[in-house]
Amino acid sequence: MKKINFVLLALIILLPVTSCNSGKNTAPLAKADISEFLGQWTLDIEGGSVGWLEVRQEDNYLDADLLWVAGSVTPVSGVFLAADSYLVVTQTGNVVRKRDEEGKPVRQHVVTTWLEIKKNGVDKLTGYRLSPRRNGLGVDSTAFTGTKLPPVPPAPDLSKVKFGEPVVLFNGKDLTGWKLINEKQVNGFKVIDGVLVNDPVQPGEDGKRISYGNIMTDREFEDFNLKLEVNVPEGSNSGVYLRGMYEIQVFDSYKKPLDSHNMGALYSRITPSVNAEKPAGEWQSLDITLCDRHLTVILNGVNIIDNQPVYGPTGGAIKSDVFAPGPVYLQGDHGKVSYRNIVLTPILK
Repeated sequence: MKKINFVLLALIILLPVTSCNSGKNTAPLAKADISEFLGQWTLDIEGGSVGWLEVRQEDNYLDADLLWVAGSVTPVSGVFLAADSYLVVTQTGNVVRKRDEEGKPVRQHVVTTWLEIKKNGVDKLTGYRLSPRRNGLGVDSTAFTGTKLPPVPPAPDLSKVKFGEPVVLFNGKDLTGWKLINEKQVNGFKVIDGVLVNDPVQPGEDGKRISYGNIMTDREFEDFNLKLEVNVPEGSNSGVYLRGMYEIQVFDSYKKPLDSHNMGALYSRITPSVNAEKPAGEWQSLDITLCDRHLTVILNGVNIIDNQPVYGPTGGAIKSDVFAPGPVYLQGDHGKVSYRNIVLTPILK
């Protein structure tokens, strides 16, 4: 309780001060005060989820980007050093409290969640995420730890990379080699005419919503090339995770503007350089290479991500260690999608 009260007091005292300053009379931040928090961090979150945080010192202020469990990497609302020992990172969002007869909001609250972070040895963090309950009666606390990421190495020369023997991940007959990540969920994947089909129909026969799960390979892999074909119905959405950490977006984004959430993107992190999608319902090919924390994606024969650095996990990751092997996993809780000819070729180190 003391920890929560301290942060609440810091927010009450410090946030109004920073919002009232125009910046003209603000003294430059001393880098020595916050240097040990700067950089990129992977977060291991209570309950088994994964996050990512980057803290930067700009000309006259601190800034940060945050990924918390799922969704996209987003800029934070604020970040400051409190009591010379804790870093506080805030995020805000609007909550509609009341609507009129036409459904238009007539009363909204701005709700703030925040992270209280402290150092815990060399290149390690510990902290809590504090989130007011929706009804305003109390605060929920989620513990996490952080590990600092070293800089991404130079881009590899892919022409010199050596590959091992191809591994067929889907045999076209059954789900041998695959399993649910969460065994308590329902597996919506099945094999139809040699194709791996996920059809998460909602609701169930009893009218209740079904909790569909993601599936992953039994085997784990380090760096590799992955080739597959995918068919996405109109408006549908899925994803292919590399090493359980990096989501390659699978989405019906035909004729949509370039975006980091389009087909073949590294979800919310790397936007394809060109549009290469086919219309919904057509088979499309993905040729993906992950090597030395760099990513190349060839969609339908077009290079849309060319050996670009990968700075951290994406939303939905089940692994946080960027140097550890991990499974390939397929999203099963989003929309209908079909896969075939899934072949992984490991990179030899």
